[in-house]
This record gives sequence, C-alpha cells and structure tokens, in this order.
Amino acid sequence: MSASVDLVGGGTADLRDEVHHAPVLERDLIYRGHVWNLVSDVIDLGEGGRVRRDVVDHPGAVAIVALDEQDRMLVIQQYRHPAQRKLWEIPAGLMDHPGEDPLAAARRELMEEADVSADMWHVLVDMYTSPGGSTEPIRVFLARGLSEVPVADRYQRGEEELGMARGWVGLADAAAAILRGDIHNPSITVGVLAAVASRAGGWASLRPADAPWPEQIRTRLVAG
Repeated sequence: MSASVDLVGGGTADLRDEVHHAPVLERDLIYRGHVWNLVSDVIDLGEGGRVRRDVVDHPGAVAIVALDEQDRMLVIQQYRHPAQRKLWEIPAGLMDHPGEDPLAAARRELMEEADVSADMWHVLVDMYTSPGGSTEPIRVFLARGLSEVPVADRYQRGEEELGMARGWVGLADAAAAILRGDIHNPSITVGVLAAVASRAGGWASLRPADAPWPEQIRTRLVAG
C-alpha cells in the first residue's frame, strides 16, 4: 500500500513513481560505447513544448549491503577516475551480461569484488542514480549468512579493482560517516540509510530477492 500525497490546490496522489512515455520525435546516437551509449532525443512535452534531452543509455547495475553476524557491513575502497577520489563503496557491478538475472549478477559481483558468498538474500531498495540524464537503475540487495570464497575459486581482479582495500564497518558508523559528508558513493549512501531504517523496523520492509524490477526490464534506447 502506497503513501498519499496532499496536492497543493487540492486532491491527493499516490506516493509512487508512474510510468509515462513522452513521445520521442527524434533520436540521434551521439556515441556508442562498450557499456553505455549517449543519445540525444527530441521529446514532445505537450504544453511544455518540444525539447532536446541528452541521455546516457545504461544497462543498469546491482549493489550489495553484506552484513556479517556482528551487524558489520562489508566495504571496499576503489579509485573512481571521474571523481578523482578513492571512494568507500559496497560491492557493486554492471548488468552488462545479456540476460543475466539481477540476483545472479549480485552473487557474482560479491564474489568477484570481495571473495564472499551469501546464503540469504533480499531486495533492500531500488533507485535511479541520475534520472535527469541517465537511464541507469540500481537494485541494492541485502546479503546475510556470509562466508569466504575458497582461495582456489577466487576471481583474479585487475585494473581499478587490483589491490583495493576491503574491510568491515558497523551500520551506525557508516551512517554517521554519510551524514558527516565523509563518503559519497550513491549505492553505499542509499544502501546504508535504507538498511538502518529497515533494521529499525525489524527488517519488515525487505522484499524477496526475486521481487519484480520493471525499471531494469526494459528495452535499451540503442539496440545492440
């Protein structure tokens, strides 16, 4: 059951995002990349007129809040070139394997980035990272019942992931760091605050690991 919004001027509305497709009058492919593309659309906003919007066409991603038996969260530190920072993050990765199930992608990323597997999975929260300019949705999972992946089965990391630090931090400490402005990655920010809120409610807000995710099941703006 959704919450209700008291509209200015009278009436109410459900506090739930709505699907709405503005007519696309023109679409130009500006750049085709290995993972994402850049398109420029002319859309019809009715009374708002016709406007051009540049959009990053993104496959989506998953992220994982992994909690151990002491309620500590697994974190990694990774260099992010656009930010010119080493950011503390939670394990995450792109949905760039065609047809891959989101939960399977989350299991894979947790193993590849942190050498950890989990027995218990739930959906914690869904979000868009930058809906004003990108199609990227992210699903954040809560993973518990953790265990180390055997050394012989571990993924060989490279590039920015090579040698990255990993460790454990309490949820309350992570939330405090977010509110101080010490950490900035969107997945850890949203994931931690959602986990704190859900835990305070006895985890009643958790959804099944295979809960519908219509934001991810869509056609890419650019085929191929």
